[in-house]
Amino acid sequence: MARENAQKLEDGTELVPVRKPMDWTIVVLRVVAFLATVSATVVMAINKETKSIVVATVGTTPLSVTLTAKFHHTPANVYFVIANGFASFHNLFMMAVHFFGDHTFKDKGLQLVIVAILDMTNVALLSSGDGAATFMAQLGKKGNSHARWNKICDKFEKFCDHAGGAIIASYIGLLLLLVITVLSIVKLLKRN
Repeated sequence: MARENAQKLEDGTELVPVRKPMDWTIVVLRVVAFLATVSATVVMAINKETKSIVVATVGTTPLSVTLTAKFHHTPANVYFVIANGFASFHNLFMMAVHFFGDHTFKDKGLQLVIVAILDMTNVALLSSGDGAATFMAQLGKKGNSHARWNKICDKFEKFCDHAGGAIIASYIGLLLLLVITVLSIVKLLKRN
């Protein structure tokens, strides 16, 4: 019984095309990078803490003010959420292309170039978002005495802890995206 894509030789033997095994390294790295960036996005986006702080005392009665720290009060944190959201979407899209895309053009020149460029773009975007959020975290933790900006992490501990966890998750996603980018470029160079 002959197979569909088999070719018969003159001596009657069949040549059956061998399909290359799928390279799961990049796929697994993309899944973990997606989980890291999406968790960073969600944790930072829902990060909020409300505290009542005593600002003065009139006689024996303390005057307190209720303050709320939210991620969107700082443009750097908003940019962090947007950058991680884009990186999450990019990884999800690349996984969908890998599993459901047209396999006739898989690992061809133009597709590899486009994937490598998109990977590099997302590394740059995520790196800048991580840097901005890290700066704001440092400012919130230590303050800036020269600019007379007070630290807030001594008052909003939970807010700062959640932001720190989101930043760590995002840096893990950035490291994985950097490895994915290197592997994509190596794969592109091997094709040429």
